[in-house]
Amino acid sequence: MAGTRKPVVEVRRSQRRRRTVSAYRDGERVVVLIPDQFSRAEESEWVDRMLARLAAREGRLARSDAELLARANRLIDLYLPGYATKAVPASVRWVTNQNGRWGSCTPADRSIRISHRVQEMPEWVIDYVLLHELAHLIVPSHNARFWALVARYPKAERARGYLEGVAAASSCAPLPT
Repeated sequence: MAGTRKPVVEVRRSQRRRRTVSAYRDGERVVVLIPDQFSRAEESEWVDRMLARLAAREGRLARSDAELLARANRLIDLYLPGYATKAVPASVRWVTNQNGRWGSCTPADRSIRISHRVQEMPEWVIDYVLLHELAHLIVPSHNARFWALVARYPKAERARGYLEGVAAASSCAPLPT
C-alpha cells in the first residue's frame, strides 16, 4: 500500500469470536473484527493483513473496460494470431446485468460484455471467459471449430471446471457445452 494513505481503522474485539478475523469498509474507515484473546502484536499483524486483502480486492474490482480491451488484444496475440483482424472486438466492457451468463458476444456489432461477477475470479478464469467470447467473433456458434479455438488456451478445461463449480454453488446456469 505504498504511496496511499492508511485508512482509519476500528478494531472490534469479540469474546464469541475464536479464530476468525474479518474486515469490511464502513465509509472511509475499515472495521476489523478479531477474537478478544488476540495480543496487541497479533492485532497489529491482522490489521495489516486485512488492509492488504481489502486493497487487493478493491484493486480487482476497479478493473476498467480499457484494461479489459487491452487484455483481449493480448489474448488475440497469444492464442488467435491467425485471426488478428477477425477476432478484434469493437468494444469490450464489464456489465452488471448478466447474472445468468459469464459473458456474451454480439458478432454483428463486434461487442463483448463480461459479467461483473467474473471480476473477482482468478486471472486465468477471466482470460478464459474473454477468449471464449473472442472466439465467437470468429465462429458464432458452439461447434467443433469454435471449441478448437477455445482449446488453444492452455487452462481452458481448468477454467471451465472452475466456472462450473461456481455455477453449481450459486445455482447459476453453466456455460453451454
